Amino acid sequence: MSSDHHQPLLPPETAYDPTEKVHIVGVVDDDDYTTATPPFSWRKLWLFTGPGFLMSIAFLDPGNLEGDLQAGAIAGYSLLWLLLWATAIGLLVQLLSARLGVATGRHLAELCREEYPNWAGKLLWVMAELALIGADIQEVIGSAIALKILTNGFLPLWAGVLITAFDCFIFLFLENYGVRKLEALFAFLIAVMAVSFAWMFGETKPNAKELLVGLVVPKLNSRTIQQAVGVVGCIIMPHNVFLHSALVQSREVDPRKTGRVREALRYYSIESTIALAVSFVINLFVTTVFAKAFFGTAIADTIGLGNAGQFLEEKFGGGLVPILYIWAVGLLAAGQSSTITGTYAGQFIMGGFLDLRLKKWARALITRSCAIVPTLIVALIFDSSEDTLDVLNEWLNVLQSIQIPFALIPLLCLVAKEDLMGVFAIGRVLKTVSWLVAALVIAINGYLLQQFFAEEVTGVAFTSVVIVFTVAYVAFVVYLIWRSITVSTFGFLKLRSQAA
Repeated sequence: MSSDHHQPLLPPETAYDPTEKVHIVGVVDDDDYTTATPPFSWRKLWLFTGPGFLMSIAFLDPGNLEGDLQAGAIAGYSLLWLLLWATAIGLLVQLLSARLGVATGRHLAELCREEYPNWAGKLLWVMAELALIGADIQEVIGSAIALKILTNGFLPLWAGVLITAFDCFIFLFLENYGVRKLEALFAFLIAVMAVSFAWMFGETKPNAKELLVGLVVPKLNSRTIQQAVGVVGCIIMPHNVFLHSALVQSREVDPRKTGRVREALRYYSIESTIALAVSFVINLFVTTVFAKAFFGTAIADTIGLGNAGQFLEEKFGGGLVPILYIWAVGLLAAGQSSTITGTYAGQFIMGGFLDLRLKKWARALITRSCAIVPTLIVALIFDSSEDTLDVLNEWLNVLQSIQIPFALIPLLCLVAKEDLMGVFAIGRVLKTVSWLVAALVIAINGYLLQQFFAEEVTGVAFTSVVIVFTVAYVAFVVYLIWRSITVSTFGFLKLRSQAA
């Protein structure tokens, strides 16, 4: 690794070309604001609004919706408080990601390539790609299920997968017209989800008193522990941490001017908070609808994405617009929006880790193909069996859970480095809180993995393979933590030494 790690040079591969960025400076004033922070402006807040809503899509993808409906059906209203605090934890992580991107002018994948030895950087890239593919399979399958419902079963899952694959071309088309057009598409899809699930909320009329009690009174018991772990475990999507650090660079902010960086961080904090507040309300709608409909019933444990709409239809009947189709429209919006953000994240992850200089359309097609091929195979195999599809979904949740440390630990390491972040390096208090949150999330996912493997792993050969991979996994996590402690806290290890 070269010794010019600390040189303030832009890397060859950047998230956005200068011509693609939204112009901010000069909206209200023409001063440089090298150190002073410009005054608040509603117009500037509007110009900075966008990246946070793209980021919030990961909190609304089909995997999260399935977690919501299962939590509501099995635990009722009792886990709403946990959903609220889980969203707050997710906001903290995403704000740290935005802070890294704005203060350095580079995104997390690029910085990981420069920060770690070549072998570790490549391994982090593989982990990020696996997490992205796992998330994409769930998202594409969610869209395909919605299309199957909307066509009354005429379209099989594999056909829905192929149709969803073409969202890549929508993404490419809109990106040619500027990032604001793409952000407008996501705003529309979020609005579709909000209207659909709010309509369901109004149709089913959940108990307002139990809803408020569930939000403010923490409750947890042995029967709901698995759903609680699921609620917390899905708040941090590894690819979303990489994505947000790149999205914030779509605005024209000079990282050499601390006043402009502070201004950007202020506006990004506001819009990200609003975006995740919206996502929380949408998740709350889904959870409470299924709590009202199925909590305490015999079928509560059997509800998943594939049969949720049908169960709602049987419970509440038709109406002006059948609730089955309302659910399908919301699910389709969730699946389509999350698959497009997955394509977006895949471009940044591949370009940043590998320093690729491919055209965006080529990177998008490569990223799309990596996810669509395994998804199509899954759709062909599991099309006729909802039970096996649910089992596959559990395995995909595990795949994403084990990738969380490989996004979270590098983020916390980098955002605390003073020689990288300058005055924007997080302080001791925020660093302590962030590491405690990271430890909590990793421990919760560790519990989920232990429970899952205890139930699913059988046979000597399979158990031996799992043990070998577990040892290697733990060793790499320990290495990342050790490196972050020695480099960020004590500073006695030189990052870009020839030995690394």
